[in-house]
Amino acid sequence: MRALRVIGLHEDGKSIVCEDPASRTRFLLPADERLRAAARGDITRLGQIEIELESQMRPREIQARIRAGESVEQVASGAGVTVQRVERFAYPVLLERSRTAELAQRAHPVREDGPDVQTLGEVMAHSFGLRGHDYSQATWDSWKGDDGKWVVVLAWKAGRSDNRAHWAYAPGAHGGTVQALDENAEVLLNPNAYRAPRTVRALEPGKEAVIQPTLDSVPEEQVAKVIDAPIAEPEEDVEAEAAAVVVPEEHASAEPAPRTKGKKNHPIVPSWEDVLLGVRSQRG
Repeated sequence: MRALRVIGLHEDGKSIVCEDPASRTRFLLPADERLRAAARGDITRLGQIEIELESQMRPREIQARIRAGESVEQVASGAGVTVQRVERFAYPVLLERSRTAELAQRAHPVREDGPDVQTLGEVMAHSFGLRGHDYSQATWDSWKGDDGKWVVVLAWKAGRSDNRAHWAYAPGAHGGTVQALDENAEVLLNPNAYRAPRTVRALEPGKEAVIQPTLDSVPEEQVAKVIDAPIAEPEEDVEAEAAAVVVPEEHASAEPAPRTKGKKNHPIVPSWEDVLLGVRSQRG
């Protein structure tokens, strides 16, 4: 890199004339805002000018995108500049987002009967403790939506899943209020609704689980049917112990042969002796 020396101002009044001492070659350098900032040693202004020239996004637009929830990397990729250049303008906005998230933790969740006495941070610490999560590993953040209202988010990791819960934060007296924006936020605001899962004892190898039915495991309808069922009584003997047989007088002395008991509503078949003696059953 060759060093040049300044000769003076060009006749147009908008450029600086420089010269190479070795070759006596002269150069024309535009006296623009970058040259003035460099002459003053204003590094911040130089970086801002570079961003404005290298991309169509102005610093105010960069800050607006950061305030809306984008990361420095996302803005740098969209603007086509390095991360270091975006960080210079993003830093104040990132502080604003962090401060807002901190204030939202002191706000009071809105219940059906009004704001809760506890703060959002206190409720979250209690809810995480019931679930066995490490609340100290959770991270808070916030951003401003298109409607101008702040949204606060809580991010945490449970197992291999990444979880998020969002609330709408409204600054105000006594810390302001927050309202749940999704299902995760609603569940975390109601720790009493959580029930710890029951432990299951592992079976020994080679053994199958045997389910023993109990009154708790049988539906109430089946239990009621068993209890209310009538007790079956023994069947009545519909037949007489001895069938009444009318025998003619000439054969009255003869002892009647035993009769085979018939079933109910079925005729009695006469025995072989009745047929030979001419005895006829008079059973009706």
